Amino acid sequence: METNELLKRVRRIEIKSKALSDQMFNGGYHSAFKGRGISFSEIREYQWGDDIRNIDWNVTARYEKPYIKVFEEERELEVLLVVDVSPSTFFGTQLSYQKEPQQKADIIAEICALLAFAAMNNQDKVGLILFTDRIEKIIPAQRGRNHVLRIIREMIDMNPEGRETDLNLALKTADNLLGKRSIVFLISDFFHYGEPYKDSLGILRKRHDVVGVHVYDDIEKSIPEGLVFLAEDSETGKKTWVDTSDSVFRTKYRERFERNKQAQIQVFKAAGADFLSINTKDAYISAFLGLFKMRERKY
Repeated sequence: METNELLKRVRRIEIKSKALSDQMFNGGYHSAFKGRGISFSEIREYQWGDDIRNIDWNVTARYEKPYIKVFEEERELEVLLVVDVSPSTFFGTQLSYQKEPQQKADIIAEICALLAFAAMNNQDKVGLILFTDRIEKIIPAQRGRNHVLRIIREMIDMNPEGRETDLNLALKTADNLLGKRSIVFLISDFFHYGEPYKDSLGILRKRHDVVGVHVYDDIEKSIPEGLVFLAEDSETGKKTWVDTSDSVFRTKYRERFERNKQAQIQVFKAAGADFLSINTKDAYISAFLGLFKMRERKY
C-alpha cells in the first residue's frame, strides 16, 4: 500500500475509533476489567463485611482469631491483542461508506484500534501479536497515541506469509510473552482453527483474563439462493463448484456455521473465558458494551 493511502486509512480509523473508544470507556471498559489485575497488600484482622474467601487460615489458626489477606487493584494493566491475519480474514461482502467491499480484516483492524484507544484512555499498556500458521509480527506493549497508531499501521499494511491458521501457536506465544496478569483479546474469524486449541487456551486462562472475539461475514452464515459459482478456500486453495439453489446445501451450510460457532463458544466456556461473536454488518460497539455489562455483573 502506498504511503499516502496508508496514512489516510490510519487517520480514518483513528478518528472513528477514538470517538467510539470514549463511548466504550464511559460505557464500562474500566469497570469490566478493573480488579482483574490485583496484587497482595497486607494481612489484617477480619472486620464485619469482609469477604470470607480472603481469610488466611494459617494466620487465623496461629492467632486463634480470623485474619484476611488484603489485595489492591493494580493501577496498570497490560492488554495484548492476538490477531488472526490469515487469508480467510481478507474476505468481505458488506459495503463500506465508500461503497467498496469491507473485509473482515478491516473490521478486525477497527476493533483493535477501538480496544487500543480504550486501553490508552485507561493508562494501560497495549501490545500486538499478528499470526497465521506462524507468528507474523510481535509489538511489545507500550503506552501512548503514537504506539496505538503504529499498531493500526501494522495491521492494515500486513502482508502475511502464512496461508493457514494456528491458534495453538498464537496462544502459546502469548503465554510465553506475558509476565504479570494481563487482558488478552484473541481476535479471529475462527474459520479454520486446525487442531483443537482447548489445552493452550486453558493454560493461558489460568494466568490471564482472556476474551475471544469472533468476526464473521454475513454470507458465511447464510448463503443467498440462486447462485452457481466456483468457490476457492482462501487458506487451503481447494476449489469446489457451489449451487445455492439446492435447499439441502443451504441448510447444511447454515448448520456447519452454527456448529463451528458453538464449538468455539464451548471451548472458551470450558476455559472460563469470555467469547463475543460479531457480524461485520452489525455495530460492534454495541456488542462490546453488552460484554462489559455482563462482566460487571459476573465479577
